[in-house]
Amino acid sequence: MVTERGLQVLRAIVQDYVETHEPVGSRTIVDRYSFGVSAATIRNDMALLEDEELIAAPHTSSGRVPTDKGYRVFVNHLAQLRPLTVAQRSAIESFLADPADLDDLMARTVRVLTQLTGQVALAQYPSFARAHLTHLELVALAPSRMLVVLVTDAGGVSQRMTPLPVELDEADVAVLRARLSALITGRAVSDAAERLQTLLTDDTTTDAALRALATVIIDELGEFRQERLVMAGAATLARREQDFRGSIHPLLEAIEEQVTLLRLMSEMETDVHGLAASIGTENAPFGLGEASIVASNYAAPSGTARVGVMGPTRMDYPSNLAAARAVALYLSRMLDEDEASR
Repeated sequence: MVTERGLQVLRAIVQDYVETHEPVGSRTIVDRYSFGVSAATIRNDMALLEDEELIAAPHTSSGRVPTDKGYRVFVNHLAQLRPLTVAQRSAIESFLADPADLDDLMARTVRVLTQLTGQVALAQYPSFARAHLTHLELVALAPSRMLVVLVTDAGGVSQRMTPLPVELDEADVAVLRARLSALITGRAVSDAAERLQTLLTDDTTTDAALRALATVIIDELGEFRQERLVMAGAATLARREQDFRGSIHPLLEAIEEQVTLLRLMSEMETDVHGLAASIGTENAPFGLGEASIVASNYAAPSGTARVGVMGPTRMDYPSNLAAARAVALYLSRMLDEDEASR
């Protein structure tokens, strides 16, 4: 059972270790913090923290460093997040202003977040699985080549060029556009895919161009239903390699493959403020026991998704959580404004 002063001592050790990367001793705590007790009393508090496996001695020196369990207790007892400066908030707002499209907005989101935190930034795309198709456009690029454009009410846009088995004129394209639009616009993504699949299994559907376009659209709708992740700042891992006890290769592999990070981001439990942290050994089932991830929910028309950062367990949790939350709030606002303007 950790006392209130014990928690304050733990907080001091975490803050000093994150700042200096040096083990923290009782004398340092007495000199830097106003506890109003002797170094001997602080040493006793530190001994109790060590008994609880919240801090540990990295070697025979008198200093101590936080354990993964210690970081968890520290995060769980954060009284408040470190507020962003006016300059940081202005940077977020200006950086995210006037994006060209959703892909541009998501790319900007992770770029500004990695600039704010110095960590790898991660952002889940909004889920389009429950989105509805609002528009289908067919653009003839040549008599036997078509550009297929799909738009959803959640901001998803798909563009795909495809060859056709027959040549079409403008009248043919108009007929196909009308027929496909009547079949799928206003429908949920999953429902639209099912309706097109039914069309393909109908033996009476002999129109080769219609079948070819339906097949392409089903593929694109499948992409809408896939979870996607965008990242920035992978190079920061190399600069922080000394902060990892082991190899950074599992993190690099996770960044390359994305599936693991998508699962981890999706399964993290958030608090009442929509903030989440998964620390060190808590990530071992995902092969990422050397890393910590902090994230914040953001609101999208189709539901919630997450934006956050990944780095070593020795990270500035209050600042990183604050940055993730601030970016998430701006991202939510941008998506809401985009939805309102439709």
